[in-house]
Amino acid sequence: MAAKRAPSGLGASGRALWRDINAEFGLAAHERSILVQCCRVVDRLDAIEAELSDGPLLVTGSTGQPRANPLLAEWRMQARVLESLSRALSIPLPGEDVGRRRSPTAREAALQRWGRGNGVA
Repeated sequence: MAAKRAPSGLGASGRALWRDINAEFGLAAHERSILVQCCRVVDRLDAIEAELSDGPLLVTGSTGQPRANPLLAEWRMQARVLESLSRALSIPLPGEDVGRRRSPTAREAALQRWGRGNGVA
């Protein structure tokens, strides 16, 4: 199955992610929408990293105190968004049995029900 064309406006990393995922998996329309967002976040992370590579990790705060560059917090937030979106795709990890694909939410519910959340190790 030929991969759908990458959405316009994606950067190099976003296009590469789009191409790689579509080459390996046949995605439904709702999954492609999630993938588009993943690609945009990957590009945003690249932009933040480029900005951080040229700038200081510490900046001057409003009262002259040194503080972490706000881009560090934004990078962390975008990385969390990417993790959430990636989980929503439920694409198996390398080496995972594709036939037994389970959503992360279902896996977490099973762990809660059968042990980890009930005081049972």
